[in-house]
Amino acid sequence: MCIACRQMKDKRELLRIVKNKDNEISVDLTGKKNGRGAYICKELECLAKLKKQKLLNKTFKCAINDDIYAEVEEAILEYRQN
Repeated sequence: MCIACRQMKDKRELLRIVKNKDNEISVDLTGKKNGRGAYICKELECLAKLKKQKLLNKTFKCAINDDIYAEVEEAILEYRQN
């Protein structure tokens, strides 16, 4: 389920962001990294909502660096170009 639009989608249609046991946040392009995952659609509307409402902060219950939001944006934009 996308944390921005709350729609159920196939896992391959979503981008995974993961928080590992060391509380490090990263974009998981493989979908196989260990840790707690959050998913977002690869849509620009969902990206805008993710950034505006700081949804990763709420999902992972910690402060998320703006670099992570930039990394998510970069991954989505790269996907949209292909």
